[in-house]
Amino acid sequence: MSENVVHLHKPTDPPASDTAPTVLTVVPDAPPARPVPLWVRSGRAIKTGVTHEKTRATVRAAARHSLYTFNGGRIVARRAWDGRTGARYERMIRAAEAAGNLEAAEEWEERLQRFRAARHHRRMDLLHSPVEAAKGVAVGAGMSISVLVALGVVMALNTGHVGDVITPLSATIDFIALLIRIVQIVWGPALTIGPFLALLALWSVGRKQQAAPAWALPANVRSSEGEPITPSIVVKALRDLGVPALRNAIKEMGDAGASMLGPIRIAGCGVEVDVTLPSGVATNEVQNKRRKLAENLTRHEHEVFITIPEAARTVRLWIADSGALDEPIGPSPLVTDETITADYRKGKAPWGRNLRGDAAELSVYQRHLLITGRSNQGKTAALRSLALWLSLDRSVQFWIADLKGVGDWSMYDGIAEVLIEGPSDDHVVQATEMVEDAVEEMNRRIEVRRTDPSATFPPLIVLVDEAQVAFMCPVKGEDGRPYGGAKATSRYFMAVRKIHNQGRAVDVLMWQGTQDPTDQNLPKLVREGAHTRASLVLGTEAQSRMALGDKAVDDGAAPHLLRQGLDKGTLVVASDGIEMPAGQSSITVRTHFIDDDPAKEIAARAKALRDGVATLHAIDRTEERDALADVAAVIGDAARLRTDEVLKRLHALDTAVYREWNNGRLKRLLEEHGEEPKKSHGVMVVRRDDVARALANRDSEGSASAAE
Repeated sequence: MSENVVHLHKPTDPPASDTAPTVLTVVPDAPPARPVPLWVRSGRAIKTGVTHEKTRATVRAAARHSLYTFNGGRIVARRAWDGRTGARYERMIRAAEAAGNLEAAEEWEERLQRFRAARHHRRMDLLHSPVEAAKGVAVGAGMSISVLVALGVVMALNTGHVGDVITPLSATIDFIALLIRIVQIVWGPALTIGPFLALLALWSVGRKQQAAPAWALPANVRSSEGEPITPSIVVKALRDLGVPALRNAIKEMGDAGASMLGPIRIAGCGVEVDVTLPSGVATNEVQNKRRKLAENLTRHEHEVFITIPEAARTVRLWIADSGALDEPIGPSPLVTDETITADYRKGKAPWGRNLRGDAAELSVYQRHLLITGRSNQGKTAALRSLALWLSLDRSVQFWIADLKGVGDWSMYDGIAEVLIEGPSDDHVVQATEMVEDAVEEMNRRIEVRRTDPSATFPPLIVLVDEAQVAFMCPVKGEDGRPYGGAKATSRYFMAVRKIHNQGRAVDVLMWQGTQDPTDQNLPKLVREGAHTRASLVLGTEAQSRMALGDKAVDDGAAPHLLRQGLDKGTLVVASDGIEMPAGQSSITVRTHFIDDDPAKEIAARAKALRDGVATLHAIDRTEERDALADVAAVIGDAARLRTDEVLKRLHALDTAVYREWNNGRLKRLLEEHGEEPKKSHGVMVVRRDDVARALANRDSEGSASAAE
């Protein structure tokens, strides 16, 4: 039992006198902590000992050296078996057959036949060799004894002692006896040490071949981050990919799979190699295991790209140097070279660099453009860098709608003829009407081209950034048609489709940037209408197919495998306007980033090339027109016109004002002035006299109001 502790202290309140008594307080001790059970302490000690780094290192070392010896024995046994049999030739024959190389298979078959014939002759010689060997031994022994006796005779003649005749023979016998004695002395220890020496030899063979699992290897060998890519590493990575047919085919190949590989070529900041897969292995089986293949190659997933070249049953691997893709690619030539110019027809925009480190340049001549990707991954920067280059061609016109509206395109004030900035529904309405105006311009150019086939027109780039805002807009016009949506009634959708269908013939091009493509915010017909399709990082393979098309994804394009945030500005491009290796349908480009201040400087150079452009920041659809007078003007001298004919003529008179007019709107106009369309022979018509009375009524009402 614990003892109590006595504390001495004065009371909190001041005492009445200096002689106030001291208060004694007895505070019991806290109960002692319960002892930890022995089995708990033992378990903790065992766990600490087992998980200690020294213990783990000891276990790895024991496993490593044991496996060196065991696998070294397997290697020696295999080499001995290959040397004594035709197993090596048979493996080479199977490898050639698996690769479809029948000529090589026949050549190895001939070598195997020659090896078997030579082995047969050696075996037949062994049948006669014992007799021949015995004869040889007898002849050799007789000659040796004769030589020794002759030497003894010479010695006896020299010394005069007859006994010297057998002296050489006796010395030889004594030497042989000494050798036998030495062997008798050494034989015992040799029998004891011999097995250890044999195990040491097997261990040495296994150690040279690193014949142990990766977890058991030393830390400096086990950490193979960034090691050079060699044929053996590539074959081993393919063998361990988890494809049974591929693994078995590599095991059966006499060259351990080396015949599958083409030359390993340096390609930019990495290497490239073509792999011809054996029969029974499909290319998509390798594509679907990109992560495992990359890890087998001691690389991260984003550092290995798999594409399908033209050759059948072949995959092309591009393997980056470790960490190379995380290094910047440098500034854009537009920033570093102030003398650079653009040429819409023959030039190519300096967009960035491909994975091989070569300059990636894009031709925009008569190509509609679509760039998509997740938010804040560099979509606007990639789109703007193309537009900045093209703005250095003074003949190119720009109509721009930035539906983000945060100033990313503000430097185009003075370059673009139309610049709409803002995310609201009103801005979507203006952007839609801008695209519809582009359709009208396209139709006008087509009409001119019909009468004059040699007519040329300045290129017109209709650019809508954050186009998903337009597709998702719920607002409807006066005619009931929605501005957004993906149906045939959608005004924005149909305007874009019309430009996609016929715009490139007269150099009216549609450029769009949009986020996370779906069937709702980026309809299929709009996606398929773009000649150049590029995508930043996406979330799913389905989105990648929407962005780039099925063929590009089937051939290896994988924007959904890019890293969110880390691969910002990296695009997968499917276009015939960019140079790419033969047989590939897409290419990965790391785009140059042009910040706002350098972009403004480039825009200033573009403005200096132009005569001065008055930028329209909002399309004014509220222009004051005398609609009733316009109706009277389009009817002219006719007594009556059908309402649809009146609407058609109004539209031709001023497309911007009367685009949305319909029968109901025309009827309301006449009703406001006391008249309305009437039927003639079952068809709604507008009479000239009715319009004249409506004008007279309006004028009289206006006069009365002025008199008051």
